[in-house]
Amino acid sequence: MRYPIAIEPGSEATAFGVVVPDLPGCFSAGDTLEEATENAASAIAVWIDAARAAHESVPAASELGELQSRHPELAGWIWAEASAA
Repeated sequence: MRYPIAIEPGSEATAFGVVVPDLPGCFSAGDTLEEATENAASAIAVWIDAARAAHESVPAASELGELQSRHPELAGWIWAEASAA
């Protein structure tokens, strides 16, 4: 399943931060945009595995536009999608 991710722009001095709004507490980072996206996929997989191991439900992925409107605090961030690795 592909989940929308929000990526906080990084710089030469700071990493790109990533949150997965559909999966509470699921976040990651990377030194490059590509690395941040790849790390987000790994974080999604770990989050899903942990939820299943705890017999908890795994939320369905939301529509990208829906998340953007529900999370104005992420305005200016880069939106993409990542699959569980």
